Amino acid sequence: MRNKKKFSLILSVILTAASVLPCYGATTQEKITNAQNEQAQTQSELESVQEQIDELNSKKGQSQAYLTDLNQQLEDLTKEMEQLQEQYNAKQQELEQVQQELEQAKEQQAEQYDAMKERIQYMYENSSNNSYLAMLLTSGDLSEFLNRAEYIQQVSSYDREMLEEYMTTVETVEAKETQVQQEQEEILVLQEESDKKQEAVQEMYAATYQEVRTYSEQIASAESSQSELLAEIEAQQENLNSLIKQAKDEEIAAQKKAEEEAAAAAAKAAAEQAAKQQAAQSASTGSSQTATTTSGSSSGNDSTAAEESTESESSSSGTYLGKFRITGYCACSICCGDWAGGTTASGTTPTPGRTVAMGGVPFGTKLMINGQIYTVEDRGTAYGHVDMFFGSHSEALAFGSQYVDVYQVN
Repeated sequence: MRNKKKFSLILSVILTAASVLPCYGATTQEKITNAQNEQAQTQSELESVQEQIDELNSKKGQSQAYLTDLNQQLEDLTKEMEQLQEQYNAKQQELEQVQQELEQAKEQQAEQYDAMKERIQYMYENSSNNSYLAMLLTSGDLSEFLNRAEYIQQVSSYDREMLEEYMTTVETVEAKETQVQQEQEEILVLQEESDKKQEAVQEMYAATYQEVRTYSEQIASAESSQSELLAEIEAQQENLNSLIKQAKDEEIAAQKKAEEEAAAAAAKAAAEQAAKQQAAQSASTGSSQTATTTSGSSSGNDSTAAEESTESESSSSGTYLGKFRITGYCACSICCGDWAGGTTASGTTPTPGRTVAMGGVPFGTKLMINGQIYTVEDRGTAYGHVDMFFGSHSEALAFGSQYVDVYQVN
């Protein structure tokens, strides 16, 4: 049956050959042994290839997982670069704003400075009449003097405050400009680091992607070798089935020859015994000849009758194939594995009481087992081992393993 694993056939074939083959056909037995050894070697190579495929699939899976991780890292780095670029652009705008404020402060300083210069210049140019001292001394009374003194103080304080405010503004703006420039430089450093990380991850991604491609190619090559080895094992199994059938045929032929030789020997012994009895008799020659003729005719009739009986039995049941091992299976996953519930190797639906599996004979071959006719519709066992289909696993287990005479119905 197709549904049983092929790789269990070697042990089955060896056991079947040991059970169905006696000492007949030593040359054929040697061929069977050689074929079994060759199939075992091919099976070993197949298992090695399957282990290689499993290992390559494992490595490929690890590389694919790492590839997924690297791809996620690339996405994260791309987002990080975008964020850094946004921060850099914001700092650039902030820097331009600070530089504009600094320019405005410098313009304000220039205006204040020009105003102070004009006042100082005016005071010096008109020191004889309009100096601060002249203003104080020409006061009409104390109240006017105090007012003028307060005015002079306010003007001086104003100039001083404006100067201090300008200096503070300039220092603040310059500090802010320096800070923004430093932050911008830090962003540039982060961008460079992120860019380097991205390049490194891209290189690892490319290398890992190439690893995955290499593993895929190696797996494809190994699977091709696996298919070739499976085909070779199947061909070896067919050859092995043919050899087992040939050995069984030789066994039956040898048994038949031995039976014929035994019958001939018995007939010869009977004839010799009759001759001795004839010589010992003192009766007339005619009577002795009659008795001898009757005895010989009787012996010949007995031999002929035995042969006719054997031929009659063989023809009524079909061609005798030998005493085969009979087991049972069903459509469950324990018996059929991946092919559970499927069709037979010949494409038919397995049916209890009709479907059997055996190699070495064509699909559709009719076999008589225990008086019932079955049809070979499946594979999975060697020639000489018939696997009978049952409707349930419990029925197949209950049937067990039996050895019975099997006939091929003509």
